[in-house]
Amino acid sequence: MADHPDRQEYRSGHDPRTLRDALGCFATGVTVVTCLTGDGSPAGLTVNSFTSVSLDPPLLLVCLAKVAASAAPLTQASHFAVNVLQTGQQPASIRFSTRAEDRFGTTPWSCGEAGAPILGNSLGVFECQRHAVYDGGDHHILIGRVVKASFDAGLDPLLYFRGRYRRLHFD
Repeated sequence: MADHPDRQEYRSGHDPRTLRDALGCFATGVTVVTCLTGDGSPAGLTVNSFTSVSLDPPLLLVCLAKVAASAAPLTQASHFAVNVLQTGQQPASIRFSTRAEDRFGTTPWSCGEAGAPILGNSLGVFECQRHAVYDGGDHHILIGRVVKASFDAGLDPLLYFRGRYRRLHFD
């Protein structure tokens, strides 16, 4: 550790903030996961825990904080969408990460083929059928079977790294 004065370390049982900071060293894309509730109103939240699980069958997963207001509708919905955000959608990322009551009010969206809200101008969209939900400690692990995927290859991703939004820099 003497060779690296800025190096920090987490060990089981220690300060969870240090673990969170260590996890923040992994740069991620930013998504907004959406669905329609039982009464037909849109629900959604910002999620950066998103990954591909399988190509055959086509599965992906997102992790949803159990305390999030949209967690119950998302884990109960038959279909949901993962909207991969692009650099111009940072305001939507912030809006969907707060407890704002009307997250969709100022965000352009439309219903996808299975009904889940699709945010306008997203870099990519994965429309999914709920495949499984697993317990993941303080999170739900929601696995979706991709029924449709679309993307705009001309847009750059919104990134999150060390607690801040970032942009790609090409050499």
